[in-house]
Amino acid sequence: MSVQGKLTLLCDAKTDGSFLVHHFLSFYLKANCKVCLVALIQSFSHYNIVGQKLGVSLTAARERGQLVVLEGLKSGVDVFFRPREEPHPLQFLREANAGDLQPLYAFVRDALQPVDSGEAAWRCPVLLVDDLSVLLSLGVGPVAVLDFVHYCRATVCQEWKGNVVCLVHDSGDTEDEESDVLLNGLSHQSHLILRAEGLATGFCKDVHGQLRILWRRPLQPTTHRDRSLTYQYKIQDKSVSFFAKGMSPAVL
Repeated sequence: MSVQGKLTLLCDAKTDGSFLVHHFLSFYLKANCKVCLVALIQSFSHYNIVGQKLGVSLTAARERGQLVVLEGLKSGVDVFFRPREEPHPLQFLREANAGDLQPLYAFVRDALQPVDSGEAAWRCPVLLVDDLSVLLSLGVGPVAVLDFVHYCRATVCQEWKGNVVCLVHDSGDTEDEESDVLLNGLSHQSHLILRAEGLATGFCKDVHGQLRILWRRPLQPTTHRDRSLTYQYKIQDKSVSFFAKGMSPAVL
């Protein structure tokens, strides 16, 4: 996870994959990285409460300039009370044809832009989006979302040698073409895919789900291109326990 210049795709299917978002957020803050969190699904206080359990203070990180947060739940209301000529990251909410995510990209670029002033020297910049599926629900087309991710990758990963981490939902609905286009498009761009899945057998108090980990190496020969592992996991109050399938401590 310390590799720079990579896109990591977090995906959840029939379960809640938010624990992965909280892991990466705390991981990069502890690693002294400059982080931009585009929080479209939860409030800042929610991330801060979970972060405290994981040993980081998002409030302190934001005050010292290490963390920049776009709180979608609050900004989504603010955009309607601003003069139209004032730019806003979620400006597309006011447009008849939602699809222009350039203001959102501009927010990310300005938040993570390396500076040579007297500010603290943070390590690599990181963009964390929770979650991209919300943009589809707000009327943005999958191609526009993929273009947004492409521009963020070009700037954050390639130009600044940072990392991008995005969460997207897999509804499992074969008729949801937009979700499929977004998920497939992101999968082809990603270097690492973490897919949290619910158990096929249903609810279990000792095993909450399974995590499929796929490393993609597109420049390698076909036989060595991808490598995958699958673990089962249990979410605890301040951590997550992982174990091989069928090897839960409760079972043994």
